[in-house]
Amino acid sequence: MTNSPRPEETAETAKLAERSVLKRSQRSLRSLRLLLFVAATTACGRTPPSGGTTAAPPPMLTAVGPVPGPSGDASGAAHAADGAANPYAQDRTATAEGRQLFVRFNCSGCHGGRAGGGMGPSLRDVDWIYGDRDAQLFSSIAEGRAHGMPSWQPRLTPDQIWKLVTYIKSLRTRNETNPPPAE
Repeated sequence: MTNSPRPEETAETAKLAERSVLKRSQRSLRSLRLLLFVAATTACGRTPPSGGTTAAPPPMLTAVGPVPGPSGDASGAAHAADGAANPYAQDRTATAEGRQLFVRFNCSGCHGGRAGGGMGPSLRDVDWIYGDRDAQLFSSIAEGRAHGMPSWQPRLTPDQIWKLVTYIKSLRTRNETNPPPAE
């Protein structure tokens, strides 16, 4: 006597197998339809990535670091000639306003609370890489410098930059507003 399956069991097993295959193919077909729908809707009306026709430059370019070219000024805005005189030199009111700008524009975030240095260089030092004349300081603030100093000319007026220069030049002098405590 052999254990052969009964005809009812064979037919039922075949139906179950057929249903299982049918369900898997229906799921695959749904997944494929969803994938095609997503691909079609995200690509509608767009050029391929290599097309380049949708790429546009930003509306405004801002100098971060030195601006190339003979004038060193990309927009003709805040720029001081090398021999330019600071209109606020030795003006105590401008020094106090420069200190307020230093705090308000978070210069202390890089240069330290009393400009003693931090992530950015100390502004209390005697020797500076880009020069310590008023026009050179103006240029560093307005145009920025490589390795971290952003260009502030889009955010500050020339008047405000000169007041910041006045404040920075007051450091280490008896005219300094809010000096650090004596050691």
